[in-house]
Amino acid sequence: MATYLTAETIKSLREARGLTQGALAAAVGVTDKAVSKWETGRGLPDIALVEPLAQALGVSVAELLTVSRPLATALSSRTRRSRLAPASRLSITALSSHRTRRW
Repeated sequence: MATYLTAETIKSLREARGLTQGALAAAVGVTDKAVSKWETGRGLPDIALVEPLAQALGVSVAELLTVSRPLATALSSRTRRSRLAPASRLSITALSSHRTRRW
């Protein structure tokens, strides 16, 4: 029987999102030891956790079940861009609303 949700998939997506095992565990509602087992191939998440796991990793369930290394890399760069975008907008907003006073 083929396994579609692999340890490598979970680990690469977690790292791409910049999450620790503990943070992912908290988002999904399990222990960090459970996440460690998933990432080392000593266990798989319960089917009821697949959707919350996909949400926490920022992918769809379909992507989670079929993700490959190149896709994980692409998702990583997409995540980096989305994390940077709000900060750059904030900086532009902060700079445009800043006024210099002369005393």
